[in-house]
Amino acid sequence: MINAQDIKIGTAIRMDGKLYFCIDFLHVKPGKGNTFMRTKLKDVVSGYVLERRFNIGEKLEDVRVERRPYQYLYKEGEDFIFMNQETYDQLPIAKEIINGVDFLLEGMIVDVVSDASTETILYADVPVKVQMKITYTEPGLKGDTATNTLKPATVESGAEVRVPLFINEGDIIEIDTRDGSYVSRVTSK
Repeated sequence: MINAQDIKIGTAIRMDGKLYFCIDFLHVKPGKGNTFMRTKLKDVVSGYVLERRFNIGEKLEDVRVERRPYQYLYKEGEDFIFMNQETYDQLPIAKEIINGVDFLLEGMIVDVVSDASTETILYADVPVKVQMKITYTEPGLKGDTATNTLKPATVESGAEVRVPLFINEGDIIEIDTRDGSYVSRVTSK
């Protein structure tokens, strides 16, 4: 059990039978009345974000979570097979609980978050920024750098990303896996 005032970003709590991560908090001391914590909590399973207010001193059930590096090996049916980097054990993880699954490549290292008490996998996070090679896009025209126009491009994982007109096939770009957006060009062919 933890006190409400001990909630920080990343703290995991169990509430109403569900597991939540704190993504934002604010310690509020109004002119009149008692001090309280205003929090934004994200449901681990559904991804739903809710705002919740806790009084100072209120007891909450905390959950110990562990982050471990796992290496992506291959896809088997609907599951993705990962290998623990410390024990070399292999385990399947469902597509629905992998954040950034469209940008997953064989051999990539991801963070797998699990509930330490039950050893159940909560979710897996692909790195926030990844570098990938463009496998197909329409050819760019020389001098097409002045506008903010975007065109579709396919990267080596098979995902489609919107890129600026000057990006060509064979270029390596950096992608934000949270929303699939283009960040920058790393190298050009």
